[in-house]
Amino acid sequence: MDAEQAKLLVEVSAGTPMGILLRRFWQPIALANKLERGEARGLRVMDEELTLFRGQSGRFYLVGGRCAHRGTILHTGWVQGDQIRCMYHGWRYDGTGQCSEMPAETNPRPDLVKIAGYPLHEYCGVLFAYLGEGPAPAFELPRKDSLEEDGCFILHQEQVWDCHWFQQIENSLDAAHVSYVHMWGKLGRFGEEITAASPELSYEETSAGIRQIARRPGNNVRVSDWTFPNNNHIVSAGLVKGEPWFHTSVWAVPIDERSTRRFTIVAIPPTAATTAELMAAEMANNYDPSQHYDELFDRHRVPRQGEGYGLTSTQDYVALRGQGAIADRGAERLGRTDAGIALLRKIFLRELGAIGTGKPTKHWSKLAEAPHMPSPPAAQSAAR
Repeated sequence: MDAEQAKLLVEVSAGTPMGILLRRFWQPIALANKLERGEARGLRVMDEELTLFRGQSGRFYLVGGRCAHRGTILHTGWVQGDQIRCMYHGWRYDGTGQCSEMPAETNPRPDLVKIAGYPLHEYCGVLFAYLGEGPAPAFELPRKDSLEEDGCFILHQEQVWDCHWFQQIENSLDAAHVSYVHMWGKLGRFGEEITAASPELSYEETSAGIRQIARRPGNNVRVSDWTFPNNNHIVSAGLVKGEPWFHTSVWAVPIDERSTRRFTIVAIPPTAATTAELMAAEMANNYDPSQHYDELFDRHRVPRQGEGYGLTSTQDYVALRGQGAIADRGAERLGRTDAGIALLRKIFLRELGAIGTGKPTKHWSKLAEAPHMPSPPAAQSAAR
């Protein structure tokens, strides 16, 4: 990969090819239950400052990060009704970003002032935003049939990792790492079920993204349903041996070029109540490996609070952060097991090239049928 291609993959700001591409898709930005009525929160998404606030009606709004008057951050102001007022001089904005009041001005013209305002959609307890130009597309591509099944326990989590988002989606298309990374530090339920055998790999571009199939001995087949541009959907081992596997959907959303906000939604079958109870307690504790850098990298030890469901992501974090905050792709030596990464980069460079030349990008659409995503034979037998 040459320097210009690597730069295209790294940049995320508005106006860059990748920034334009990512903004054409609904992106998760926050957990709905983390904001009470009348509260506001500042966010940075793809290097853009934003204000998320929840009106007294309970509705969520996403507007620009700073007041148009003197540039003070807006989330430090007051939420009044379903509008937010800047704490500096009292300028007030509605949920579209339109200024509605300039109380200190003698000849106010609030109708002439507008900051950014973006549509939101809540899905499985996570707030998604559309930050692109023009009307937002229908909220279809991010949806997963497995997350919408009746009776499932739905849990979610938000974390911030101090490395580039693209490293994280490359890892999703690297099934060979499972046999090594997930044996590190401590062997968890996921590592037990997958085994350390190296897989035979196959990849296929779909209407929604990439289907990855990893075949290991003993009819151990694992399918990953990766959705463009930054979501990975897999099945994960239940925390209690013998309980069925559950569905995990993870988004890696760039905060800027050196940090990523990760959102995880899990759907646990109603027959795995013990796993659901254990995971709910663990997710409430929200062990974040990026907050334990020294212990992981200097002592090569996974803290006790990271030994449950979070073990898999902790092991991934060590591998990815070990590449640096931004991986040096020009120094790589790729092998045959990197076919998924090669395909991923090829697709992104194709889409970015289309944006650079003013041509249409691919129309990505939700799969017509949910993919079959088997659990390992040992897990299937135990669940019967």
